[in-house]
Amino acid sequence: GNQIGAAFWQNISGEHGLDSNGVYNGTSELQLERMSVYFNEASGNKYV
Repeated sequence: GNQIGAAFWQNISGEHGLDSNGVYNGTSELQLERMSVYFNEASGNKYV
């Protein structure tokens, strides 16, 4: 159960251009437009 959940979030983070610290490193405007589907922007331009 937990491994599946962790793999899901790792995959979703990668698809949205986020590194393991929640910092956006993507290259696509579309990634940022869709970021709010799964993530909220926190302080320091990090996503949680």
